[in-house]
Amino acid sequence: MSDALFIDIQNLSIRFGDKTVIKGLNLQLKHGESIAFVGESGSGKTVTARSLIGLQDGKARIAADRFLINGEDMLNANQRRWRKIRGQQIGYVLQDALVSLDPLRKIGQQVKDALSASQNAERGNLRAQSIQLLKSVGMPDAETRLATYPHQLSGGLRQRALIATALAGKPSLLIADEPTTALDMTVQKQILDLLQKRRDSGQSLLLISHDLSVVGQLADRILVMKDGEVVEEGESESLLRAPQHPYTQQLLAAVPSPATRGLRLSGQRGEALPVKHISSGEPVLVASGLYKHYGNKNVVNHVSFSLAAGETLGIVGESGSGKTTVARMVLGLTEPSAGTLTIQGQRWSQIPESERRLRRKGIQLIAQDPLSSFDPRYNVEKIIGESLDSVGIYGDERKKRILQLLEEVQLGGSFLSRYPRELSGGQRQRIAIARAFAPNPVLLIADEPVSALDVSVQAQVLDLLAEMQAEHSTALLFISHDLGVVHHLADRVVVMKDGSVVEHGHVDNVFHRPAHPWTQQLINSLPTF
Repeated sequence: MSDALFIDIQNLSIRFGDKTVIKGLNLQLKHGESIAFVGESGSGKTVTARSLIGLQDGKARIAADRFLINGEDMLNANQRRWRKIRGQQIGYVLQDALVSLDPLRKIGQQVKDALSASQNAERGNLRAQSIQLLKSVGMPDAETRLATYPHQLSGGLRQRALIATALAGKPSLLIADEPTTALDMTVQKQILDLLQKRRDSGQSLLLISHDLSVVGQLADRILVMKDGEVVEEGESESLLRAPQHPYTQQLLAAVPSPATRGLRLSGQRGEALPVKHISSGEPVLVASGLYKHYGNKNVVNHVSFSLAAGETLGIVGESGSGKTTVARMVLGLTEPSAGTLTIQGQRWSQIPESERRLRRKGIQLIAQDPLSSFDPRYNVEKIIGESLDSVGIYGDERKKRILQLLEEVQLGGSFLSRYPRELSGGQRQRIAIARAFAPNPVLLIADEPVSALDVSVQAQVLDLLAEMQAEHSTALLFISHDLGVVHHLADRVVVMKDGSVVEHGHVDNVFHRPAHPWTQQLINSLPTF
C-alpha cells in the first residue's frame, strides 16, 4: 500500500436547499487501501460516495477546504473533467444490478461499451477482452453469458456483470454501494471473495454498507456515519471489537446471532423477550410430500414438515431453492402438483377456492416489501381495516381494534390518517405486522420481512414480531436467506436446496452441528468479524 493519498478531502459539507446532509466530513484514502462507510439509511453514505464521482444531484451545494482526487482539485470541476475520473480512475457499483444494467441490451454489449469508453481497451479485440473481464469477476461460462440479457441471470451473476463493467477502465478505486444486501449467503460470499481479490491485488476499495459483518471482512478502516457526520473512525478490528461511540455500540448490539436468541435486540437490549408457549397438541400446519412442477421442471420435491401453535419454523436456502413456492402453496396461491396440506386438521390443498376463501382469515402474510403490498390510495386505518373484513368487525369495534393494534406495534393513533408514502420502511413493516395480526390468524407467513431494513430497524421489527407472536400464540413460518436472523428467531429450521429438504431439526442442532454438506457450506458462508 502506497502512502500517497488517492482521495484527500477536508471539511466536506453538502447541502440541499436549507438542509445540510453532510457536515464537516474528512476523508483520506491511500492507494491500495480499503475503507468502509457504515450507517443506516439517511446517514449520508451514498451522498458522500456520489460526490467522489461527480454524480451528486444538481441541486446539491458542495463546499470543502480541500477536495483532491489523485492530486487533482475537483471541488469546482465541470462534467468534462468528471468524465475523465469516472470509469478511468473510479469505478462505481450500485446495489441493484437489475436496475443498473440496461434491461434491453445484452451483457456482452454493455461490457463492450464500458471497454470502448476506456482508454485501456484494445480496439478491434473487444469480444475477447469482454470474455476475459467476465472471467476475472468469476463469471462461469463467460462466453455464453455475453448473449444473455440481465433478467436471464441470477442476482449473483448480474452483480458480477455490473462489477465487470465498473472494472473495465481499470480504475484505481472501486466504490461498492451495498453490493451484497439483497443476495443469498453463498452468493454474498462469492461477491465478497471477488472484492477481496481486487483489494489484495492492490486496488483501492470504498465499501458502503449497513452490515458490519460484511465490512469487517474487507475494510482496513471503518467510518461510522450518523445524520451526515462521522461519529467514529478507526481500524476495523479495533472498532468492531471495542466500539467507543454509543451509536456504533447500538449498531453492533442490534446484529442477530445465536447469542441473542430469546433476547431483545432493540430498546432494553439484552433483556429477555416474552416466553413463547409452543403447543404440544395437534399441529396448526402439516405439509406432507409436497411436489410442484412446471412442465418438466420440479421446483419442490417431496417437502414435508409441521408447525405447532406458538412455534417458529425457519425455511432457509438460496434463491431458486423452493422456499417461496412452498410459501405460496401454504397460502393457497399455488396448488401442489402432489402431496397434501392441512391446517388445524382440515384439508387445505386440492379444495374448491370458495371453501378456501372462507377459511383464509386464519392465514396472513408479511411480505418483504410492504409498500408494494399496500394500496397507495388507502390510509393506515383502511389498510389495517381490510384484514378485519374477513372476521366481520365493523363500526366502533373496528376502530377500537385498529387503535389497539397500532398501540401493540408501538405507533399509536396518530398514524391512522397517514398514507404508505408518508411512512418510513420500519413504520411500513410495523403496519404490515398490525394488518397481519388483525384477524387473529392461527398461522402467519413472513417472507423475507426484514431483508431490506437497516440493522437497528430490523432489530425493532424482529423484537416486535417475537412479542406479538408470544402474545397471540401464533404459528410462524419464517422464510429468509439470512441465517443469523433465522438462528435468532426460529425454534426449528428447514434447509432447502434445489427444491428438496436437505436438513431439518432444532435450530441449534442444525446450525451448530450441520450434518449435510450444503448446510455446512451455508454456515461457512456467514461473514464474521
